[in-house]
Amino acid sequence: MQHKARLSYLLLAAVMVLTVLLAACQPAPAAAPTAAAPAATAAPTAPAPICNKLADAPAAPAAGQLGSSDNPITMAFVPSGESGTIATASSAIADCLNKMTGLSYTIQTGTSYAAAIEAMGAGKAQVGFLNTFSILAAQAKYGIIPALINLRNYSTNDLDPDKALGGQLEPFYKGQFIANVNSGISSYADLKGKTFCYVDPLSTSGYIVPQIILKANGINPDTDFKSTENAGSHPNVAIAVYKGDCDAGVTYINVLTDASANLAATYPDIASKVKVFADTDRIPNDGVQYIKTLDPSLQAITTEALMAMAADPGGKAVLGKLYSINAFQKIDSSFTMYSDFATVLQKAGVDPASLVK
Repeated sequence: MQHKARLSYLLLAAVMVLTVLLAACQPAPAAAPTAAAPAATAAPTAPAPICNKLADAPAAPAAGQLGSSDNPITMAFVPSGESGTIATASSAIADCLNKMTGLSYTIQTGTSYAAAIEAMGAGKAQVGFLNTFSILAAQAKYGIIPALINLRNYSTNDLDPDKALGGQLEPFYKGQFIANVNSGISSYADLKGKTFCYVDPLSTSGYIVPQIILKANGINPDTDFKSTENAGSHPNVAIAVYKGDCDAGVTYINVLTDASANLAATYPDIASKVKVFADTDRIPNDGVQYIKTLDPSLQAITTEALMAMAADPGGKAVLGKLYSINAFQKIDSSFTMYSDFATVLQKAGVDPASLVK
C-alpha cells in the first residue's frame, strides 16, 4: 500500500510538472484571461460611416461654381466643444457629404460664436451648425434659414423636473448652474462675491439664458460677482470650476457625465468635486442652417445627405462625436420652437440681433 501510494504521488507530481512545462511553452495569447489583459476592457470601435452616392446626386459642377473642388461649400461650426474633437468630426462629415453628393464641402470652425455667425452673414460659409441663440441672431440679422433641428437623447440630472424624459429623443435641452463643492455655494444668493465662468457671450445655455435667470433671482451679473470669465466651451467651464479657477459656472445638462465631453477620462472625480445647484427651463436644440442665397437644390441635397448620415450607424457615430447629435428633424412651416423662444427672450429684454456686432 505504501508503494502504491508513493507511486500515485509520483505520477501526480509528474502530471503537475508536465502541465507547468506545457503552459510555459504556450504562445503569449494564453495570458489573455488575466485581469490586466487590455482586450477585456477595450472599447468597441464605432463602424465607419456609409457614404454611398445618393441616387439623386447632382451633376458635378463646373469649375468655379459653388460646390466644385475650387469653390467648395463651406460649413461653419461653433466652438461649443473640444476643438480637436470638433475638427475631426466636422472633417468626417465633410468627407462623407463629398462622397454622397458629388459636391465639394469644406469646414470652418469659428474662433467664437460670433465669428461663425459673421461667416454666414458675409457669405463666406453657406451652411451653419450654429447654437440656438446664434441661430436666432443670424436669422434676425441675416435671414438665415433653419433647416434641421438636432435631436438628442435627453440628458438630465437629479434636480431636473423632466428627469423622466432621460434618454428619449427630444428637440430641447437645459442648462445647469454648477459650483465647486468647496465654494460654499448651494443657491443663487450664494453667488454674490464669487468668481463665475460663462461659456461665450452668444452661448444660449452658457450665457444668455443664465443672465436672465440670474437677474430674475436677484443677482446682478454685472456687479454681484467678484469676477467673471468666458471659458470658450462648456467642458472648459466645468474644468475651471473643478480646478477652482471659478467658484461657479453654467453649462448644458449634463456636461459632467456627457459621453461627448468625456471629462471623467481626464478628471475621474469631477462629478464628486463639482455639484449642480440649479437648472434652466427648456431650450430648443441647435441645428443646421443655410444662408438665404444658397441654391435651393444645394440646400435640398445637403439636407438629404445629412439625414442619410443620421440614419446610418457609422454616420450617427460621427454626428455624435461632433455635438452629441443623435438624429435630425426637418424644420417646416409648422415649426415654432425658435420663434417661440425668441419671443421669450424679447420679453426678457434680450434682442438677439443687437448682440451680434
